[in-house]
Amino acid sequence: MGRTPENKRQIVADLKQQLSDAQMAVVIDYQGLSVAEISDLRNRVRSAGAVCKVTKNTLMRLAIDGDDNWQPLTEYLKGSSAFLLVKEDLSAIKSYQEFQKATKKTAIRGAVMEGKPLSEAEVKALGDLPTKEVLMAQIAGALNAITAKVAIGVKEVPSSIARGLNAYATKEG
Repeated sequence: MGRTPENKRQIVADLKQQLSDAQMAVVIDYQGLSVAEISDLRNRVRSAGAVCKVTKNTLMRLAIDGDDNWQPLTEYLKGSSAFLLVKEDLSAIKSYQEFQKATKKTAIRGAVMEGKPLSEAEVKALGDLPTKEVLMAQIAGALNAITAKVAIGVKEVPSSIARGLNAYATKEG
């Protein structure tokens, strides 16, 4: 059974909506994955706030038509394509990489972020970045260390002034 034109229009509208919520789209060659493996991939990336869409390249072409931000995706639309639509949390890339290591059946063709095409190596580099929570913890740790040093330094000022006054008074006395 083929899809009706209304179905196709709805799929394209859904893709446009999901792209409008995404900051990055990663194109994956998923040929050879079983239905269970695709479900596993979807669940892994969903837990990181991303969406994995398996759709025809022609429908994705229609969804990005006229949208300069996503236009670079067209160079990756060939063969069996799955699309990771990443919202804010780039840890979805890490989730995909763990899936890829386990199955060894997929490959990143490329990605688009903020209107710029990204190579597989660039996508992997983004996946290796620490998560927002880890970065926040690192910043908080650095701020705590600075605050502690400032507090110790401020606490030392009155006692060093007192020692200086005492030494001056003793010398004068």
